[in-house]
Order: sequence, then C-alpha cells, then structure tokens
Amino acid sequence: MKIMAGDGMKTKKVLVEEMLAKKKTGITLKNEIGTTKYIIHADMSASGMVERPDVVGAIFGQTEGLLGEDLDLRELQKTGRIGRIKVSVNAQRGKTSGTITIPSSLDMVETAILGASLETIDRIGPCEAKIDLLKIEDVRTTKRIYVVDRAKEILQKVMDEQLPETAEITEEVKKAVRIQQITKYGKDNLPAGPNVKDSDAIIVVEGRADVLNLLRNGIKNAIAVEGTSTPETIIELSRQKTVTVCVDGDRGGELILRELIEVADIDYVTRAPPGKEVEELSKKEIITTLRNKAPLEQAINEMGDAARREEKRETTVKYSELDEFDNFIKKLPGTLDAYLLDENKKEIAKISVRDLIDTVKNSENVHTIIFDGVITQRLVNIACEKNVKKIVGVKVGNITKKPLNIEIMAFKQ
Repeated sequence: MKIMAGDGMKTKKVLVEEMLAKKKTGITLKNEIGTTKYIIHADMSASGMVERPDVVGAIFGQTEGLLGEDLDLRELQKTGRIGRIKVSVNAQRGKTSGTITIPSSLDMVETAILGASLETIDRIGPCEAKIDLLKIEDVRTTKRIYVVDRAKEILQKVMDEQLPETAEITEEVKKAVRIQQITKYGKDNLPAGPNVKDSDAIIVVEGRADVLNLLRNGIKNAIAVEGTSTPETIIELSRQKTVTVCVDGDRGGELILRELIEVADIDYVTRAPPGKEVEELSKKEIITTLRNKAPLEQAINEMGDAARREEKRETTVKYSELDEFDNFIKKLPGTLDAYLLDENKKEIAKISVRDLIDTVKNSENVHTIIFDGVITQRLVNIACEKNVKKIVGVKVGNITKKPLNIEIMAFKQ
C-alpha cells in the first residue's frame, strides 16, 4: 500500500521511518504525518483542465460552513488537527483526474464526517467535478505492522549472533583442525591425509571430499585418485604399501575400481552402500564399510558374478518382452522377410527386407517392425521420423544415437 506525498509516492515503511527520525531529533510539526491518526484518501475528476491550487481552493471554499466551526477545515488546519492537503493531478485530453490525501488527528467519527464532506464538492474552478472517498487509512495500523516487522528483524539478528553451545564450539575447532591437516601428496599433488607418507597401509578414495570426510572422522591415511585415470603417484604407492580401495556405491565408483585393478597393485576392495558416496557417510557407516573390505581376488569374483547375473537378467527380460511377437519371430529365420504391425499387433504388411526402408518411409501408423536382419542406425532414424515405437531384429548393429521413444530388441536365430 502506498500514500501520496506531493508529486511522488512513498511506502508506509519510509513514512514511519521519517516519523521516528523526527521524534528522535525533537522536531514537532503540526501538519506532518507524525501527529496523524488517519489519512483520508479520495479520487478526483474534473471535466476540464484544473491545477492543484484549484482543487485545494474548492475543498476549502465548498466545505466552509458546511459542518460548523468545530469541523471547519481552515480552523482545523490552524490548530494542527488536520495536516496539509496533498493533491496529485493528471491532465489528459482536456480532462483532469487525480488523488487527494488529507492527514487527520481527529477521532474516527469526525474524520469520517470530514471525508464524506468532500463528496459534496461538485465544481473545481470553472469545471464540473466529482470527488469520491476511497478509504480512511488508520496510520497506527501501519506503525504496528512496522513495529512487528522490525521486532522480528531485531530478534532474528540477536538469535543469529548468539554464541554457539560448547559442543558446537568444540566440533567447529576439531573440524577446522582436520581440514587444515589435508595435504598434497606426490608429483600429482593428490589430496591426502597427513599419515599417508608414513603409514604402511593407505586407503584410496575417489575425490578430495572423500578425504575430508575421512579426516573429520579420524582417518588420516586416505588419498584421492581425483578422476577415472589412475595417477602415477597411486601406482607407485600401491607397490610400496598395503592398499585398500574404497569407492562410491554407484556406477562411477565401479568404473574407477576397474581402472585401479588393471593398473595398480591393490590388496583389498570395499564400497559404500549402494547409491551412497564416501563423502556423505557417517562415522558408523565408514567403519562398517572398511570392516567389510574383501581381498582383491574375492572382489573380482564378486564383480564377475554380478555382471553375469545382470546379463542373465537382461536376457530374461529381453526374451519375455519378445514373447508377444513369438508368432512372427518363429517364421523369420532365413527368410529375409519383415513384418509391419499396428499398435494392436495386427499385421499391416509382410515385405522383403530389401524393401523395408522404402516401405517404412511411405507408410503410416506403423507401430512395430519385426524383420530377419540387423537393426541399423539408418533404419532407426527413419523409424523415429515415422513415429515407430518398437524395432525387433536378429541383432543390433552400431547404434550411436538411440531415440528415447523407440524400443530396440534383438532375438537369436
């Protein structure tokens, strides 16, 4: 909400701050808003061109004697019970509109009567005019809102500046000391704990954040790989010390682990719980993870078993998905034929594989392609353009750009 002030506009907060500033300096101005309880807001319109003095003159002239001596505007202004009448005008196309604000230190009833009297004015200067009372604003409400908001700010500042508890201070100091202990090790300047150089056993992790988390929890012999390409520093250390690799429980961790196994002399392997990173583990989770480390050979066997299980799962899923097309697939081996199906798995056409590309280009409503051949990038691109949803072939060729809206499957002859 805004209040008119001369030619400009001021927010309530600015006005209240001005009031408070004036009180602090001991200034008392009868007509200023600092002594005001209410503000009368009204709209004005005139049928011709008028200026601010014309409006003020009409207000004083046409209300004079209307409400008696006790509510005469001139007397009220002399005694400071109403403030300076403020008018803003805007002339366009031979007509004038504007706003009127009158600060009042009268009580609510008297202020309401005064506001209503403005609506009796029917001329401003030589022009017909109309004044409509918009509202009577209680300035004390504005002050209360400001006081509440300011009190919230003060309270928040006090709470923010409060000294932390003893436990928090202790933890902050420990954390700062541990972070200061992180060092750069070797010619690759890898992030490392202070004990890597002198310890017989080290823990190889993925990044600097992992080293910091281990330091925070009292483990000072960790060093980071900093990427999927194993640094020479790590390779040299692995020949001299007992190495435990501790990586994240995601795909990235697996890739780093495979790289390390190939190029470095690893003794033990452990991983964070699935989906978690070493940098976010709690102290209990770190201890559990390190206790669960496995010798390298065992870890390699487990990785192989997991890969075989995944391959078997994918194969099972793939063939279960192909069951719905079994009647067509059984007919295909050795025929070099292709079937085009609609979304209800009904046959649209049976064609030769050599005509497949041209036929798909010129067809509509093809949902599935099943054919005795290799699925190529060219076929995938054309199928995508024709809004085909599934392609089933003998095997999948080198597909470098696979659209998200096409399912590609292969079957064995």
